Amino acid sequence: MTIVRLGYVAMSMELKNASPSKTMTYTAFQKLADREAAIRKLERIALSNLENTHRLLKHNAFSEIHFYRLTSRLIPLANHEVLLDWDYMKPLKEKLQEIGEFANEHKMRLDFHPDHFVVLNSSDSGVLKNSLKTLKMHYLLLKGMKINPSHRCVLHVGGNYNDTEQSLERFIENWMDIPRGIQKMIILENDDTSFTLDDTLYLCEKLGIPLVFDYHHHLAHHHNDNWEGNWERVVATWKDSTLPIKMHISSPKSESEFRHHSDYVDVNMFFTFLNEIKGTVQEIHCMIEAKKKDAALFTLMEDIRKREDVEIIDGSSFYIK
Repeated sequence: MTIVRLGYVAMSMELKNASPSKTMTYTAFQKLADREAAIRKLERIALSNLENTHRLLKHNAFSEIHFYRLTSRLIPLANHEVLLDWDYMKPLKEKLQEIGEFANEHKMRLDFHPDHFVVLNSSDSGVLKNSLKTLKMHYLLLKGMKINPSHRCVLHVGGNYNDTEQSLERFIENWMDIPRGIQKMIILENDDTSFTLDDTLYLCEKLGIPLVFDYHHHLAHHHNDNWEGNWERVVATWKDSTLPIKMHISSPKSESEFRHHSDYVDVNMFFTFLNEIKGTVQEIHCMIEAKKKDAALFTLMEDIRKREDVEIIDGSSFYIK
């Protein structure tokens, strides 16, 4: 039997006033005449985001959820070019440690998925530089939580630039200039428009990067639909990781908007995948990418409890027989 653990992304539909992504625009920052006072305000926003993150983790512990994606928007304007002298980690140190201790105590897997502007295969040195600054922030946040950063940050391959092969090779070239600590943090995901499972596997196998299989993305964009034939190769990319293999699950909003995520996850679509991979791994962690966040997880678990081919473990985990 295979253990399946479900997770969700960033926000809760149940907790009120618990956004971990409150922000401040640079325009608003500029309007504050006292720069030091403006920076203190940024720090208060960041601390509020971390406090709400802690609340979300407590909600997860109560709900027996062991897998959670942190928002990448915890620190507003962290990498803005006019704030490079701001040591944003210093005022957050104590709260980050509290969050990390809580996650470790409750054996929660935490990770990140930076926004689309983090592009490692860009030919623009400025884009690459800013991408690395953003990844460094994620690295420092994980270190601040005393969480091993290895394999905690999901990225897409990047831009296609109308030439898939050249774009893949540029990723390899740029990879050689990325610090080793950042390299070890990264895991790659197949996407729904540019880089298929086959393309992403090529990079992951060549560079020793774990692959996060997105089943919905594969259905939307593939060279061939036989993902099952590549599954052993996907599993093999995780052989040197201390973490269980992970995948993304979502459902199409509609046939006409197939690439868009639905509010909830279609349990039958999910089990089409699970029935193919059961027994191939001891444990798999499935990140739900649905508009209804934790409500989608709870609804999916309600649907799963009605099935006869599972054995429920807790609020977000089950064996598939």
